[in-house]
Amino acid sequence: MSTKEEAAKICRLNDQLRCRGIGGRMMVTRGIASLGADMLVKIMWAVVTFDAFTPDNDPYGEHDCANLEVDGVRVLWKIDYYDLTLSMHSPNPADPDVTIRLLTVMLAEEY
Repeated sequence: MSTKEEAAKICRLNDQLRCRGIGGRMMVTRGIASLGADMLVKIMWAVVTFDAFTPDNDPYGEHDCANLEVDGVRVLWKIDYYDLTLSMHSPNPADPDVTIRLLTVMLAEEY
């Protein structure tokens, strides 16, 4: 598989998790949770509907991270790739059989 094909597969898997909650785990930090339920809903909606990917903010075309602002709150979301034991990086993020994706939504200052 070429690097371009691999990036496209990673992108599809990442979008599947971010937009539909399929293929991994999603979590929010304490900072996000402390903002309350209404703000949490707004932030998660902004994450799942985010589509402003450009070569500047997504240089590898994997849709794995973005910064955004929701009602004046700076938010960062990021997808990391782990092996099936969650103890190391995945040996191949393009292979869902050996990868657990973890989407973390956090306040920008928590990064």
